[in-house]
Amino acid sequence: MRIGELARRTGISERALRYYEEQGLLRPARRPSGYRDYDEGAVDTVRDIRTLLAAGLPTALIAELLPCMVNGTAGLAPGCPELVPYLEKERDRISAAIDDLARTRSLLNAIIAATPPENPNPPVCDREPAVELATR
Repeated sequence: MRIGELARRTGISERALRYYEEQGLLRPARRPSGYRDYDEGAVDTVRDIRTLLAAGLPTALIAELLPCMVNGTAGLAPGCPELVPYLEKERDRISAAIDDLARTRSLLNAIIAATPPENPNPPVCDREPAVELATR
């Protein structure tokens, strides 16, 4: 399939797919015309890339990891166990981030619970809360 179809099927921009190729994450074949030609497995590979990037893994580690991932299983291919210490480090980093987020959620829950109900006739305020300004 060509890059446009892969982009449509994965919801990833063509630009991002080209970036993945530049980083060694995708390796499409080339047609005689020079167009990229992706196989069906590229759809799953792109989804794996997005998941690993969203988790904060660097592209260099992902490039090493992808060829070692065995489709349909949770393990690594033979000859790839040297990646396990790096994966353990990333797992520990992600676990720490989850713990930090859980503490933040607990703090926010406590603040919300301790806040008195809103006044049914609040005073008129000329300025918008910083949260509303930040989300624009």
